[in-house]
Amino acid sequence: MELEFSGEMWFWRGPAPWHFVTVPAEQCGALAAASPSVTYGWGMIPVTARIGRTSWQTSLWPKDGRYIVPVKAAVRRAEGLEPGEPVTVQLTVAR
Repeated sequence: MELEFSGEMWFWRGPAPWHFVTVPAEQCGALAAASPSVTYGWGMIPVTARIGRTSWQTSLWPKDGRYIVPVKAAVRRAEGLEPGEPVTVQLTVAR
């Protein structure tokens, strides 16, 4: 399964701070349907993500009935991203 969407990158300030992009609600249904066959636990969905020219392996995190994409520091640096900026994310769900 492949998805592409745009969203705003946001910062979560917690014990281990992270940056995320939230998957739009209209695309979360397909991810939820695929989740039982690909998740490795806790509803996490392994994916290959791409923003711009940078791709990385990660997992979608379930949150509030949707999914969020963690954006690593190396990706943010490579693409010159800051919180609040709109980004286009391409996802390929692992099989």
